Amino acid sequence: MNFPAELKYTKDHEWVRIEGDAAYIGITDFAQRELGDIVFVDINTLGSEVTEGDVFGTVEAVKTVSDLFMPVTATILEVNPQLDGSPELVNTDPYGDGWMVKVSLPTAESKGLMSAQEYKDLVGA
Repeated sequence: MNFPAELKYTKDHEWVRIEGDAAYIGITDFAQRELGDIVFVDINTLGSEVTEGDVFGTVEAVKTVSDLFMPVTATILEVNPQLDGSPELVNTDPYGDGWMVKVSLPTAESKGLMSAQEYKDLVGA
């Protein structure tokens, strides 16, 4: 399993990549392996401010649907357009082209974000 050190992680298996005053959010390699093949991504919160811990969308795998939880309070600036026709990117490249949303990064980061090592310890990797 892959745990890029430059990312921050949540206990709900989302990752955050900070780039200046914005951040990209997706689900971890661990999460996508646990869910199985992702067949649909539904995010209808574009333009909305979503509070940390609230649901901002869902991912549908062959056998289950799982909520996506916002790791920081932020406004959703962009939904990854590639996921509309290619949700399998979440399976093949969860930390790259398989990102879910781009958000405005608030000045105060969430205290609940974990380092790669802390997340590895959480999932027992």
